[in-house]
Amino acid sequence: MRYVKILSLPNDREKLEKYIQVHSKEHHWREVREGIRQVGIQEMELYIHGNQAVMIIDAPDDLDLDAAFARLATLPRQAEWEAHVAQLQGCDPNATSDQKWQLMERFFHLYE
Repeated sequence: MRYVKILSLPNDREKLEKYIQVHSKEHHWREVREGIRQVGIQEMELYIHGNQAVMIIDAPDDLDLDAAFARLATLPRQAEWEAHVAQLQGCDPNATSDQKWQLMERFFHLYE
């Protein structure tokens, strides 16, 4: 199953560049990457256009995405990571992932 979420970021070039940088392999926290896989997410990609970030998540069909993100929030360093990136996202540092990232609705696909 594929999920797509969107997040509006501040219109601040310096914060946007830092937000991209903290997600690079060189700067991203190992525990966060491991946690994403640990909760059952197979792949996660982030894209940016202007100040809009898009997250694409691939997961097994039977994965409860809300439960997976709730579990992810309890894993080591996740709360610290969320507070860290919230500064760059322009979000409340106490906001959950679901409060920040809005699930998009698919209305077309080419394949059967």
